[in-house]
Amino acid sequence: MLCGLARKSGRSTVAVATFFPIAILTHHLVHPTLYTEACPGNVPCYTPVYPSATTTASLVLLAALSIAAARTIPKLVEEATSPKSTNNKEPDNSRAYARQTSQFFSGLLFALGLHISQMAHPAKVASFLSFPNMQQWDPSLALVMIFGVLPNLIEIQRKGFGSSPSFAPKFSLPTKTIKDIDAKFVAGAAAFGVGWGLTGTCPGPAVLRALAQPVWGALWIGGFWLGGKMVF
Repeated sequence: MLCGLARKSGRSTVAVATFFPIAILTHHLVHPTLYTEACPGNVPCYTPVYPSATTTASLVLLAALSIAAARTIPKLVEEATSPKSTNNKEPDNSRAYARQTSQFFSGLLFALGLHISQMAHPAKVASFLSFPNMQQWDPSLALVMIFGVLPNLIEIQRKGFGSSPSFAPKFSLPTKTIKDIDAKFVAGAAAFGVGWGLTGTCPGPAVLRALAQPVWGALWIGGFWLGGKMVF
């Protein structure tokens, strides 16, 4: 959703349009009270809770430092690992190291976003899936989706994929289009929706949660992997 919708991918649009309503329906059927740990029902779940000034300043500083590091350190790695010799037979690994560094910071920023927004908190996600019951619905995660998709959409429309990225010869983009959608694709999106509605967990947050709960992570990610092998 975050990557595909920003690229205006037809396949991603169909997937999101499939798994979102199914996840909502599953959550309503399995948890009819819609009460969760994140929204116990004593106050409306949409009631805003604002961070303190100290927390706000800490979050802004963390975001600024993370973005600055992600934009500067990979370039420094490229410069530090660039070959000093002019012998063309020697492989140039500087871009590979810089690319790996860039990938690390991309994962770090994504993980911080999941943790701070509580996307890795199943009860928080479940409360978001309580729509359209306004008393139990937590709309805050909609902001994660808006600010996750919209900036990427604007940046992609501004730059496009014509020029190569900083540390790779070209962008690695899916080649399939909306014409490649078949019954298996829709069934997979629907199965994901059922799983998301049941547990409030999807793969990205599951990996993050697995670091804190290794046993749970081994079971969840193992089941996710095994299910994929059985289906495909």
